[in-house]
Amino acid sequence: MPSARGRWAYAGITLLVMALGLASRVFGDRLPAFAAAHLGDALWAAMIYFGCRCLFLPRGARFAAGLSLLLSFGIEASQLYRSPWIDALRATTPGALVLGHGFLWIDLARYAAGIAAAYGLDPWRLCR
Repeated sequence: MPSARGRWAYAGITLLVMALGLASRVFGDRLPAFAAAHLGDALWAAMIYFGCRCLFLPRGARFAAGLSLLLSFGIEASQLYRSPWIDALRATTPGALVLGHGFLWIDLARYAAGIAAAYGLDPWRLCR
């Protein structure tokens, strides 16, 4: 797959997964309880994976998975930091979607599951 075509494909997949993640939050009351509780964070991490694939396509899927884990876990750990300026940022909708609100251990498992699923479903995983 040519690099430009691959980047466009990953950009599209990233947007699709982002839309699914937002929909899982908006329509969570219509989902089974387990899906409503876990799907949003897993899809968020999958979106990060596909975004990394788009940005760093030549580096490969393993690089994207590792970077996605690092970013996801780092953002979750950053929620342990409290300061008025970052709490004000987290109080906005974009800030809450990107930075979250409070550290939860279970979120690390959700992120790992989302990245593992994205890696497993990645249609061009074996391509460089």
